[in-house]
Amino acid sequence: MSELLLIHGSCHGAWCWRDTLAELEALGQPARAIDLPGHGADRTPPADVTLDTYAARIVETIDTPVTLVGHSMGGFPITAAALAAPDKIARLVYLCAYVPTPGRSLSQMRGDWPDQPLVPHIRRAEDGASFTFDPDRVETLFYHDCPPGTVDFARAHLTPQPTAPQATALPSLPDVPRIYIVCDDDRAIPAGFQRQMAADFPDGEVQTMAMAHSPFFAAPGDLARRLAALAGRAD
Repeated sequence: MSELLLIHGSCHGAWCWRDTLAELEALGQPARAIDLPGHGADRTPPADVTLDTYAARIVETIDTPVTLVGHSMGGFPITAAALAAPDKIARLVYLCAYVPTPGRSLSQMRGDWPDQPLVPHIRRAEDGASFTFDPDRVETLFYHDCPPGTVDFARAHLTPQPTAPQATALPSLPDVPRIYIVCDDDRAIPAGFQRQMAADFPDGEVQTMAMAHSPFFAAPGDLARRLAALAGRAD
């Protein structure tokens, strides 16, 4: 059994894994979540945040090989970390996440699928170093199937998203085992786009949850059981 290291998506932080971490603890599965630079409790200025600093933060927190989970935008930093230190990664898990296309940034990849629900609701900062999402739309985009109180909790913790990491491409993909978990009711990254990104994953390495974009809040028990099973496979 490997430890699970949970990586958040755009504008989020380690706080979004709160309920899933509690479920993993109840299962006896070692797990933790971290804030990427400029997110959560980390106060790195957005202008100083890059995809390299994301990857470095992940790598520096790993002592023994982990099952590395990335949600949404988090697919890019977990891939970058595995390229930088493949010996520290037992497997990668993409949770309704971007699987990088070599040579294309996350921003460019948004053009690879015709329906991009997030794009009209991006609000860029005047200096261009970060963006947020329209606060009136976050429930519909991210949390529409989550328990009462989720939206208030999230709004109190969401932070601006640095733009540089999403404008940076990766040169290749790491040679480590990969799993994809598709969220079928996702209103942020369409399920069809998720399946397209996972099209070359090996048979049996794509799972489906009947959830929207935030299964860590909407179905933490189910998600925890799936992740614990994947961590167990790392043996």
